[in-house]
Amino acid sequence: MGKTAVVVTTVFHPSHALQTLAEGVIKNGWELIIIGDVSSPVDFVLEGSKYFDVKDQQQFGWRVPQLCPIRHYARKNIGYLIAIKNRNDVIVETDDDNIPLNEFWNQRQLAVATKSVTGCGWINVYSLFTENNIWPRGFPLQEIQNIQSHVAASDAILERHCPVQQGLANDNPDVDAVYRMTQKLPVIFEKRGSYYLEKGSWSPFNSQNTSWFTEAFPLLYLPSYCTFRMTDIWRSFIAQRIMWECDWGLLYHGATVCQERNEHRLINDFEQEMPGYLQNDRIKTLLENLSLKRGLSHIGENMMRCYESLVRNKIISDARELDLLQAWLDDLEVIKKC
Repeated sequence: MGKTAVVVTTVFHPSHALQTLAEGVIKNGWELIIIGDVSSPVDFVLEGSKYFDVKDQQQFGWRVPQLCPIRHYARKNIGYLIAIKNRNDVIVETDDDNIPLNEFWNQRQLAVATKSVTGCGWINVYSLFTENNIWPRGFPLQEIQNIQSHVAASDAILERHCPVQQGLANDNPDVDAVYRMTQKLPVIFEKRGSYYLEKGSWSPFNSQNTSWFTEAFPLLYLPSYCTFRMTDIWRSFIAQRIMWECDWGLLYHGATVCQERNEHRLINDFEQEMPGYLQNDRIKTLLENLSLKRGLSHIGENMMRCYESLVRNKIISDARELDLLQAWLDDLEVIKKC
């Protein structure tokens, strides 16, 4: 599929996970783009990576680096723009505490032979990969006991067009603070192939192990005027809604990383996840009721409509989000013309 870039943010010195990533990209001929923030080490150096501190991020003349708040995970957007400018065909995003497994380095394919999930409403995708009582971060708590959240996949395996592919993480998977404070880890997911979520099947997906192909690049945009724990989750809901207008579904595949989680205060995570506990199901309803335009050429316009709805309904608290989204779309156009 051509060139591949891995995009990561960090505020630490190179971790074991980042060092392993760097070794892998050198071996496989990929590109590793690391985005720093104001609290990142001034002496950050990692062979095999391209590191950009806040000053470096301004060099391209784009609007997003100027408008994006500092001390926010959404500065990862700048890394996506750099990867796109460098003419990568696939962008794989992960975090600085995810260690790639051997399968991580397999070449991504846009067409995947996969089983399908056709149930409507919330789908607890983790239940397709394990018998453990576990749910992904962003899954509505009120749906955990709902039988519809455990819809089984069809047995038929068909080739699907999959521009967005979410991989799982073993050991310390992406779960919310409620799970971490009440359930046990680690969890190792079973190898059960992949699952394609058809239109109408909703599942949160994250930014920890996700592959994006060229046509889906605009949907990479992470919102800035929401909490760190919700930015990728709310992005995922908007992306899914727009993907359906392009006749795409979301692909889930098994674990290709294991997480050695950075230190977190769970009660702080809980606080940052509160907007999601209260609003995620409402977001689903709002997005389902939006009238969007069909086709790839309307992705940007549809993104604006979705974010306008979240701002209008006070889910995203600051209208500057729309200015930042417009900057993202404008920067994409500038890069496209270069």
